[in-house]
Amino acid sequence: MSDLQADVQAAIDELVDKGVERGVQVAVYVGGEPVVDAVAGVADPATGRAVTPGTPFYNYSVGKGLTTTTLLVLVERGLISFDTPIAEVWPEFGARGKERATVRMALDHSVGVPGIPLTTTPEDLCDWDKMCAAIAAAEPWWEPGTQIGYHAYSFGYIIGEIVRRVSGKRISEVLRDEVAGPLGVAGELYFGVPADQQPRLAVLEDAALPGPPPDLPAELPDLPMFKAAPMSVMPTAAFGNRPDILAADIPAGGKTTARAMARLYSSLLTEVDGVRLISPERLAEVSAVSFEGTDAVFGNPVRWGLGFGIGHPGGFEDPNPTTFGVPGAGGGSAYADTRTGMAFALMKNVLSSDFTTATTISDLVRDRLAR
Repeated sequence: MSDLQADVQAAIDELVDKGVERGVQVAVYVGGEPVVDAVAGVADPATGRAVTPGTPFYNYSVGKGLTTTTLLVLVERGLISFDTPIAEVWPEFGARGKERATVRMALDHSVGVPGIPLTTTPEDLCDWDKMCAAIAAAEPWWEPGTQIGYHAYSFGYIIGEIVRRVSGKRISEVLRDEVAGPLGVAGELYFGVPADQQPRLAVLEDAALPGPPPDLPAELPDLPMFKAAPMSVMPTAAFGNRPDILAADIPAGGKTTARAMARLYSSLLTEVDGVRLISPERLAEVSAVSFEGTDAVFGNPVRWGLGFGIGHPGGFEDPNPTTFGVPGAGGGSAYADTRTGMAFALMKNVLSSDFTTATTISDLVRDRLAR
């Protein structure tokens, strides 16, 4: 066992032993080669089933990295470009002033449709055609391309429908055929998980609060974040353990293992066992800042490349960021670093409100690799 593997293993064992985490996976690739594949804890407290390297976790927006990569392989093949108007392949999307919105704007969260109808139910999220029709018909919150705001759910449907219109296949099929299959991880990268595979998944649980949960006001504050999606589809353990949600293609998130996510990000940087998903030129384009500013939905400073956030998690102050990736609600994270050639992924099943675990383990890895 390498010193780095041993250090990561000890760190996540301690987190589980202290009760901070229930089950954790960490995977790291450097230069296309795996250097860490560590697991700790249990995937299902009710049965005691242990986490293994092959246990998929529903990791919410970490799965946006899958969504983006699936589109990138079509861009790489010349089937569509970043500056193609979305309405050129999906005419309905051009409604209500969105006719000039481009694929680039969808990828960098400036396309102007960050919300889904406030009447949306979990069952609606599982209805692909219904969600795409609602998003296509929506009036943009701003002129596409002029502001930036996190498209929490709509990102997945917009990119997914572009993929479907261009390829003629559901995004889950393109993921399997063009990404997961070539990388040898078809059983570890999912949007919708078949029913017979769902027992493999880690069971999510909400982090324990120090006191009783706060009561929500009868009327939610007049803030954009509360207009982007109803409370009924917020990322909770109960929501993420529902069989219908697990089975559906909802590519705002994904169900993955850490080792498969690290392998995917590594294959964006370089060859992994002979597979490289995008060219060096494409990598340079997607990992550069495309839009930055104050997020119009959440109010925080953000930097987006094309489908990936730019900058190490928790390190927005870095003036020269070389990392790109997407963390997820609940505390999982996956990213790559163009400077060091490192790809990192951490999955966990206790849904926390911050990224302390991911940042702590990522910092440990970065520190050890820099020595």
